[in-house]
Amino acid sequence: MKDIIFELKDISYGYVDGGKKRNILNKLSYSFERGKFYTILGPSGSGKTTLLALASALDHPEQGQVLFEGEDIRKIGHTKFRRNKMAIIFQKYNLTDYLTGVENVESNMMIVDKKIPGNKKELAYKILNTMGIVKSKADRNVNKLSGGEQQRVAVARALSKDVPLILGDEPTGALDTATSKEVIALFRKLVKDYNKTIILVTHSDDVAYNSDVSLRLKNGLLEEVRWE
Repeated sequence: MKDIIFELKDISYGYVDGGKKRNILNKLSYSFERGKFYTILGPSGSGKTTLLALASALDHPEQGQVLFEGEDIRKIGHTKFRRNKMAIIFQKYNLTDYLTGVENVESNMMIVDKKIPGNKKELAYKILNTMGIVKSKADRNVNKLSGGEQQRVAVARALSKDVPLILGDEPTGALDTATSKEVIALFRKLVKDYNKTIILVTHSDDVAYNSDVSLRLKNGLLEEVRWE
């Protein structure tokens, strides 16, 4: 039996362009299982960013439902859903630039409603070390870290909230090929070792190929990609 954690159900969304209505998503439905790594491919303008905004409760579908563990996120409350149920990793890292790596991770722990046991800073160091950021680098201002290191801090921030669902907006888009592969390996580790569900929007076939399930957004619907 499939363990469905997140579901998009009959999602429709569009906008008016030049006086005409353009539909981006057309009764799109898909169910995401717990503990799997998903990627969503599609050219610019296909609706990937719109889909991610709806999935992360930053926007609302015109029709349809977004469900988390079978419950409509409108019933959970959009703010509560974003705070306690999911984390998002951005292409540009979205770190607080006047803080160190460890301070960025520690501050994210304070967002969630549930109490995190123990010393938050020690836990932040531990999570960063798991992501390949040693203490000497964790204590640096994030602007003094490389792009790959900053993205590792961003992944650690997402992990620090201890939420089951992680969404990503082109999180490897600003990285070179070697660093991108390292970050992909981190995502695979999160899925395998921490039973996270990860859904990434990407332009990269290489990233998609290394996920458990690759999806393509086409004509307003998601279809599974079969790699040769």
